Amino acid sequence: MDIEKRLDLVKRQPTEEIVLLDELRKIFETVNRPRHYIGLEISGKLHLGSLILTGYKINDFLNAQVECNVFLADWHTYINNKLDRDWEKIKEVSEYYSEAFKFFCPGVNVIVGSSMYDTSNEYWKDFVKFSKHMTLSRTMRALTIMGRTEKENLDFSQLLYPSMQSVDIRTLDLDIVHAGLDQRKIHMLVREIFPKLGWKVPVSIHHHLLPGLSEPSKLGLTEDSTQDSSISSKMSKSQPSSSITIHDNESAIRNKINKGYCPVGISQNNPILEIIRYVIFHEFSQFEIERDSKYGGNITYIDPSELETDYRGKKIHPMDLKNATSRYVNKIIDPIRKHFSSWSMIDDL
Repeated sequence: MDIEKRLDLVKRQPTEEIVLLDELRKIFETVNRPRHYIGLEISGKLHLGSLILTGYKINDFLNAQVECNVFLADWHTYINNKLDRDWEKIKEVSEYYSEAFKFFCPGVNVIVGSSMYDTSNEYWKDFVKFSKHMTLSRTMRALTIMGRTEKENLDFSQLLYPSMQSVDIRTLDLDIVHAGLDQRKIHMLVREIFPKLGWKVPVSIHHHLLPGLSEPSKLGLTEDSTQDSSISSKMSKSQPSSSITIHDNESAIRNKINKGYCPVGISQNNPILEIIRYVIFHEFSQFEIERDSKYGGNITYIDPSELETDYRGKKIHPMDLKNATSRYVNKIIDPIRKHFSSWSMIDDL
């Protein structure tokens, strides 16, 4: 595969930012199979954003002949108070995450954080070296990577999180670091501090964050909010009614989408249209809306921008849009749901 085709796969949606494209091109010119990673905390059921949209991007990397690694950050999960800091539960859910990504992204490698720490002789030396370049104020500003703010009552271990995540990247010897836009701050820290230590600086690639189904204002966002709205409104396990999990049946998917925020004629911050653009059009070449003949009959789109234009022009009713979205989302989730049908432990998440 030539370099331009590989670059096109990496640039494909849901990618929103590459830091920097020229550096990525050079990697493809000089490295046969670049090493990629995406790191994930382990915390509950996977959903449309955390597995499917993320998995689509991983599959783009795999198709671009990149060695892809999913890093299951079990110690980060513990530090961030997820799964009640129960190590047996963390281990059990890690196995579920590993199975999900191996199923959805055939060819991906899965690395568990604690295993890497146990086998790396240099990790904690590098952790101290990196941390010598971190001020307390810079550490506090980076806490958004773990969904925390400076105003929260934090324990000391949580201040270790940014340096740990950075040194994970060093230890894995990566060419490409990949994450949602909510992890951008840590990648910029890496780009700033690694050169001071003479460490290899990887290219950073950030994908779009799929929003939850609720109206953004109902998630506590205001015009003067200090939080980035795309991060604050992203689909989350902590908002189950606003999140479509990979285990939801057809009825649950339809009910959640029917209740989703989708005001007439409004395309901005519309989670239904975002699912269509970033999930459905990644899997399907066209999107068909079924309608009664008295309302114009069925209509098919091959471009999400044309669909959004017609929606703004009020040529499509929200319920017709939601019905079609539910149908396509169910098709995407169905094989994953069936794969995990015998996993009883999922019911407890």
